[in-house]
Amino acid sequence: MTEETPGFDKNDENPAVPSGAAPEDAAESAESSEKEGPAAPAGDAAKIAGLTAQLDQARSALGERTGDLQRLQAEYQNYRRRVERDRVTVKEIATATLLTELLPVLDDIGRAREHGELVGGFKSVAESLETAAAKMGLQQFGKEGEPFDPTVHEALMHSYAPDVTETTCVAVLQPGYRIGERTIRPARVAVAEPQPGAVPAAKDEKQADEESGGPEG
Repeated sequence: MTEETPGFDKNDENPAVPSGAAPEDAAESAESSEKEGPAAPAGDAAKIAGLTAQLDQARSALGERTGDLQRLQAEYQNYRRRVERDRVTVKEIATATLLTELLPVLDDIGRAREHGELVGGFKSVAESLETAAAKMGLQQFGKEGEPFDPTVHEALMHSYAPDVTETTCVAVLQPGYRIGERTIRPARVAVAEPQPGAVPAAKDEKQADEESGGPEG
């Protein structure tokens, strides 16, 4: 006589499948278990979290160093521009100082030319000096008949004239000199202003036309 274990049916080939479950459900349960695989150990998760934190720190440090490098590069560019600007300024000041010392000599040359004394070897030397000064950027200005401008003219003599309509340079006593936009000596001139109460010629003609009934057509 064979003893049977209570609750065990020898005809049941798959004891893991609950009673009443369909064979398809059992197959799906087995496949799901195989796909999920074993759960990741807790130590691996902590290691990944640590690496992520280190990566964030590295990215933050890289951003700070990049910003420092950009600021340093901008400061260097500003420094170079400042040095170049100062170099040009120093050169201009040195050139202006040198040419200012030569102005009395150039004045003597101008007076000698006006009196017909610029001849022979003196003429050659004088012209060479004027050419060298021009190459260094020296420019002469100041002409008779131009309007008086206090920013570039210095009035040494003053008079009234009936044939001027505004303050005018009527004589250049000493020419002015500039280097580029920098005036190193104003032109020293004699100026004339319109006669007090005088009416400009154009206005006189207009008034005469009105009195005569208009210009002749």
